Amino acid sequence: MAETADIHDILLRYWGFSAFRPLQEEIIRSILEGRDTLALLPTGGGKSVCFQVPGMVLPGTTLVISPLIALMKDQVANLVRKGIRAAAVYSGMDRREIDVTLDNCLFGGIKFLYVSPERLQTERFIEVLKQMKISLLAVDEAHCISQWGYDFRPPYLEIEAIREFIPGIPVLALTATATPEVVTDIQEKLGFRQTNVFQKSFERKNLTYLVFKEEDKLGRLLRIVRNVKGTGIVYVRNRKKTKEIASFLINNGIRAGHYHAGLDAITRETRQDEWMGGKTQVIVATNAFGMGIDKPDVRYVVHMDLTDSMEAYFQEAGRAGRDEKRSYAVLLYEQSDIAQVRTNFQSSFPERDTIKAVYNSLGNYCGVPEGSGEDQRFDFELSAFCRQYKMAQLVAFNALRILEREGYILLNEAVRSPSKIHITADKEALYHFQVTQPLAGSFIKTLLRSYSGLFSDFTRIDEAVIATRTGQTRENTVRMLQHLQEHDILTYLPASDKPQLTFSRPRINGAYLDLSESRYNQLKAMAKRRLEAVLSYIAETDRCRSQQLLAYFGETDAPPCGGCDICQMQKKASHSETARKQIVAVIQESLSRESMTVAELINKAGQMDEDRIVEVIRWLMDQGNITMDTMQKLRWNKHRT
Repeated sequence: MAETADIHDILLRYWGFSAFRPLQEEIIRSILEGRDTLALLPTGGGKSVCFQVPGMVLPGTTLVISPLIALMKDQVANLVRKGIRAAAVYSGMDRREIDVTLDNCLFGGIKFLYVSPERLQTERFIEVLKQMKISLLAVDEAHCISQWGYDFRPPYLEIEAIREFIPGIPVLALTATATPEVVTDIQEKLGFRQTNVFQKSFERKNLTYLVFKEEDKLGRLLRIVRNVKGTGIVYVRNRKKTKEIASFLINNGIRAGHYHAGLDAITRETRQDEWMGGKTQVIVATNAFGMGIDKPDVRYVVHMDLTDSMEAYFQEAGRAGRDEKRSYAVLLYEQSDIAQVRTNFQSSFPERDTIKAVYNSLGNYCGVPEGSGEDQRFDFELSAFCRQYKMAQLVAFNALRILEREGYILLNEAVRSPSKIHITADKEALYHFQVTQPLAGSFIKTLLRSYSGLFSDFTRIDEAVIATRTGQTRENTVRMLQHLQEHDILTYLPASDKPQLTFSRPRINGAYLDLSESRYNQLKAMAKRRLEAVLSYIAETDRCRSQQLLAYFGETDAPPCGGCDICQMQKKASHSETARKQIVAVIQESLSRESMTVAELINKAGQMDEDRIVEVIRWLMDQGNITMDTMQKLRWNKHRT
């Protein structure tokens, strides 16, 4: 095992931190001791450090399994900026780019290889895995392996099978949200050699949870934004509402922007940067926003619609207050929202025949024959697909999500992917080509002077810059790159910012999709149970919000938070009861001596609230404790207690 100083030196040198967050060091020590480890850390708890630091200590490559492509890209970019060699392989990449990346893993000293779960059982990956020196297997979003979890993904079940190719290597499973049954399931499905869980309490002492039944949601939202200083996130369920609510806030003098997966990649990136940089105070978004966002000073997260699960709510609400300062998670709902979320639930599980029909239409739409299409990716616009096949968008979308969850396809939101090239010709062939085609040769020389690493990996390029340096138009530059690709000199991947769909397996006849009735019904029943937990959360009026959330995740002995709407209501009721008893005592003492009018009693009570005194007098009269005579004088009935 590495010395403690080693991991602290690495933390400081690469991440700039002088100390670990709670549980991080214990988790890292467990890994370096070779133990299978499950780490449950809340959103923003620093999960990536738990495998990146030991990955730098251990001699080989750390293999990281993650379902979140955008997060993979972000973490790879961050590691590369620190001078650490990292790469990612995921469904949707060009096959040639995958091959080059895997070759570099064998011969290029890659320290961290990120892989989407769909890639694990491909023949090419297994071939490379057998030859690599893997020192650690990290499984991010580990709850995806459990069919009891809210985001079950069948490809995760393949992870245990690859452990036979890396025997003796510890696995680190990480998640921010897991119920007790999911915690057990993760360890079983990953083949843990022994139970080993590190769990930081999900309690967020600085985060106040508030739930309000509110008919005027926009009015309440405006008051929240005006009264709570700092940046915030407002979550809604549909794209149209993001723009409507952002416009409402702007019209009321609030710097707001909106965000959803339907915006083009450049716009989404700009909106995110403006919010991260403080130019925008509030971002109104669907749940497409937030994954991988680490902005510590978010003061409030407001949900204008109900989520489908407590896991989703907890994760989204948890984006507030990561700097440990007082922050608020507010959920607003009205009665119609309950009916709406039940309707949404029904539509999220189309009939199995409908799912099969969507799958067949998808194959025809993309022109993929049966038996082929694996790893092929296509630009995919849901609206155009639905228009062509006369489908309701919501039904088609939910059918596609089920197909994705079952591992048949992969849907990527529009991610701006820059143009890349990789020189595939060897130096002798390249020299011969330059001699025989002088115009192309001059172009190639410009490429080699402008970019490094063209022979070893795909390198980002800018066609406009190349055009300027070669004195050509951008169109001619693109044609030249395509010409070089046709002659096997290089591989050219043009930029893309459109949503993409990838066939994770060869296309089959939809009639043979593995969607058994029992499995389908089980998934639906578990989803309904999660939804009912959300509805129970908003309906509860006697139990602290934080206690409810923590109990859902297995922490049943947490104290009341003292700040949520229920705790505040109970405090108010307690204060009210104390004040009532004080007034009763004053009235009893005064009337036991002599009869008095209401005005005389109020005067006797001094600084006590006049309206409250009158209210208590009426209550005592209803109880028979005091009576009023014909002279409007009140007297205490001594026989009453």
